[in-house]
Formats: sequence, structure tokens, C-alpha cells
Amino acid sequence: MSELTGTGAGTGKGAAPAGPEEHAQPRSVRVVLMALMIAMLLAMLDNMIIGTAMPTIVGELGGLAHLSWVVTAYTLATAASTPIWGKIGDMYGRKGAFLASIVIFLIGSALSGMAQDMGQLIGFRAVQGLGAGGLMVGVMAIIGDLIPPRERGKYQGMMAGVMALAMIGGPLVGGTITDHMGWRWSFYINLPLGAVALAMVSAVLHLPKKTVKAKIDYLGAALLTVAITSTVLVTTWGGTEYAWGSAEIIGLIVLGVVSTGAFLYAETRAAEPVMPLHIFRSRNFTLMSVIGFLTGFAMFGGVLYLPLFQQSVQGASATNSGLLLLPMLLSMMAVSLVAGRITTSSGKYKVFPIAGGALMVVGMFLLAQMDTGTSRLVSGIYMAVLGAGLGFLMQVTMLVAQNSVEMKDMGVASSSATLFRTLGGSFGVALMGSLFTTQVQATMTDRLGAAGSDATGASAQLDAASLARLPEGVRAAYQHAVADGTHAAFLLAAVVAVLGFAAAWFVKEVPLRGAAPQPASSDRHPEPSLTT
Repeated sequence: MSELTGTGAGTGKGAAPAGPEEHAQPRSVRVVLMALMIAMLLAMLDNMIIGTAMPTIVGELGGLAHLSWVVTAYTLATAASTPIWGKIGDMYGRKGAFLASIVIFLIGSALSGMAQDMGQLIGFRAVQGLGAGGLMVGVMAIIGDLIPPRERGKYQGMMAGVMALAMIGGPLVGGTITDHMGWRWSFYINLPLGAVALAMVSAVLHLPKKTVKAKIDYLGAALLTVAITSTVLVTTWGGTEYAWGSAEIIGLIVLGVVSTGAFLYAETRAAEPVMPLHIFRSRNFTLMSVIGFLTGFAMFGGVLYLPLFQQSVQGASATNSGLLLLPMLLSMMAVSLVAGRITTSSGKYKVFPIAGGALMVVGMFLLAQMDTGTSRLVSGIYMAVLGAGLGFLMQVTMLVAQNSVEMKDMGVASSSATLFRTLGGSFGVALMGSLFTTQVQATMTDRLGAAGSDATGASAQLDAASLARLPEGVRAAYQHAVADGTHAAFLLAAVVAVLGFAAAWFVKEVPLRGAAPQPASSDRHPEPSLTT
């Protein structure tokens, strides 16, 4: 296989008229993309499978209060490691960093499957998250190196197909494994898939090695980790584990503010900053970071709390709750594919974040109206609306973010955009989880008196079989409590989504690299860096 150096993304060679060169490079690119898609499938399948299996996992290892932490530990580790993986790829080469992230992810998966209590599971999920931080940013950065933004739509079908396979098959596989094999196999299933990804990437991905004299920005990475950790802990513990005015929460807020300020200062002094601040001079990049954050908030929260509602209120099994997510996932994939093709043919993209923001607001508001009488058909329609909004946003945010920086910053731009989406997911799970738990406890107390909290703990498994064994009055109270909890969680997400809709209006439609077919003689002239 010929070696791909990735220079075409910066020079617009992919826009050349059809000819021998045109047909040779796409064939090589498709082989590399196939290997990358397998690695992407690895990361995306894990999120989908664990999201469906989570109620049973928490029911066996602990109570409802631990639910958000299983996910928060993973997303927190992912967020903290993402910028480091992106910078390591920029400095030392993407292939080695990418393979290392796969290995760490598989180690974390194996350990998570062997966890004996909630503390072990949370810790091993953090290890898994460290590897996951390099998976998605590695795929995105390598694709950004190889394919110019305008040409990426030619391969959108392959990417959309893998995402559809993960998001549609993931919940089904997760539910089936949980019901018939036990939740531990939800982690073990990563191992054979990861072995295939390692072999494929090692064999077909050939990128030039890089060597730099500057050292990794360890100080910046450490300060960023402290800032992210303290901020997420505030959102997770505030109002639940500790009162908002407690010394612990105030201390974490102060630590977060100080470490953020120190991080920003350190980045202005570092020779190779882990997150170069100059990339935020681009208005589009900054806006895409904000919109990506809000998209992650909605997506992670929806994937986590919709199965809880379906299993606890609508009586679905773990397998059926995965299938019942299909309206959202199919809608998201179909809209994403259409948006990618339109962007490739027209070069226009501003309308998509605006439409996506509007649909996300409407979808979240509709989901907030669900109660114990909501049918599966109605909830499916609501999920389809949310899925359409996410479909307009998911691909466009990364596409515009990568198009807004110079090629030398492709890794840090990809990792920064991925970081903000991951942070959004972490905030979404933490804040929605805090609201959900508080509301469930309040409703149970209102309906059952002082025994309400004990009843909540007893039914924390949140699956149809466990709820069926409860006394009729307790079961009815708990179903109302879960409906109230999801109402509060999705209403918060709807309010947050309004901010994303507003931000989308300020996006400037800068031409995408490789924006139009040009004569062959002009293909050799690199385009200037695009900033707004």
C-alpha cells in the first residue's frame, strides 16, 4: 500500500478533476478509513452498550446515587487525556499515539469486566476513559490530515454506516448481553474487536514519523486535569453529597477557578502548549467548541436517561429499551448523512447548526413532557425530533472546527473540539443526574412519607423484573418519581440547548478547504490558513 502523508488536506489536491491520480488516492484512503472506522466502532459501541446495561450494573453493584459516577469517571478521564493525546500525535506522530490509546482502552475494558464492587468499576472505567480519549481524537485528526473538509462528504457514507452500526447495534447488543450473558460481557466484548482494530491499524496506516525538540507541556496538562476534575466534582457533588455552601464545594470552586487561571497563563509561556490559545482567535472555532459542548450535554444525557425511563416507567426490558432508542438513532444518522452530502455538493453549512439547535431545543422540551401515561409511540416521535437535531450538529461541529485552523494545529484543534464535546457530556450526566436523583427522592418522600428514601434505594436496579416484585403502591410511586426525575433532567437540557441555538446564528460561513473543482494547474498552490 502506498504511504499517505496527509498533505492533500492542506493543498486541496482532492478537488482535482477525475484522472489517474484521482482514482489512486481514494482507493488508498478508503483502506485507511476502514481501519479507522473499526477503531471508532470500538469507542462508540462501548458507550452505547454500557448506556443500555447501566441500570442492571448499578442494581448489582450499588445504589442509584452511584449511577452518574460510573459514567462521570469515564468521561472525566476521557476529557483530561484528550488534549494530551492530540498534542502527542502532533509532536511524535499519530500512529503510535493511536495504537497506544487502543491498548489502554482494552486494558480498562478487561478490568471493568472483572470489577467486584462499585469502587473498582469506577476506577477501571477511568482507565478505560484514558484510552478512549485517544481513540476519537486520533480518528478525527488522522481523517483531518488525509482528507480536506469539502471532500470529506465523499466518505460520509462509510462514516455514517459505522456510526449507525454502533448506535443501532450497540443498545441491542448491550440489552441482549445484559439479559442473557450478564453485564460483564458488555466490557469483554471490546477485546476481540480491539484486537482486530490493532491489527488493521498496524497493517494499513502509514504516516510519516515526527520528532520535535520541545517537551510535552506537562504543567499545562496537569493544570487542565485539575481544572476539569474540580469543575465536574462541583456539578456532581453540589446539592447531593454536600450542600452548595459547604466547605468542600466552595473549596472545589476555588480550586477550579485558580487552576483554570493558572492553566491559561501556563499556555502563554509553554513552548508547545497542550492547548494553544491562538486557535480560539477563530470565531468559528470558538463557536463550534461551544456548540459541541452543548451537543455533548444533550446526547450523553439522552442516551443515559432515556433507557432509565423506558425500563422503569414503560416496563421495557434492557433489550427492548435499546430497540426503543432506534427512532433517535436512525433519525440522527439519516440527517447526518444528508447534511454531509449537501455540504460536499454546495459548500454551505451555516444552516445546519441553526436547524440542529432549534430541533434540539424542541426535542428536549418534548421529552420533558413525558409522564407515566406516555406511550412508546409518542416517546419515539419525541426522540426522533431530538435525533434530527443531533444529526445536523454532530458532523458539522468537527468539520468547521478543523477548517478554522491551520494544518499544523489539526491535532490540537481536533482534540480541543473533542474535549469540549466530552466535557459537555460530563456536565450533562452530572447535572442531569443530580437533578434526577434529587427529584426522585423528593417524589418518593412526598408519596410514601419517611420511608420514601428507603424504597428508592431498594428499587435502584431500575429494570422491569425488579419493579414487578415491588408492592403495587411502591411501584406506582417509583414510576411517578422516575417520570418526575426525567422531566427535570430534560427540561434543564432544553434550557441549555437554547444557548446552542443562539450561538449558531453567529457562525460565519468560511469556504471549506478544497471548496470547488479547480483546474489541475491550480491544485499545487496551498490555500491560506482560514481564520475568522
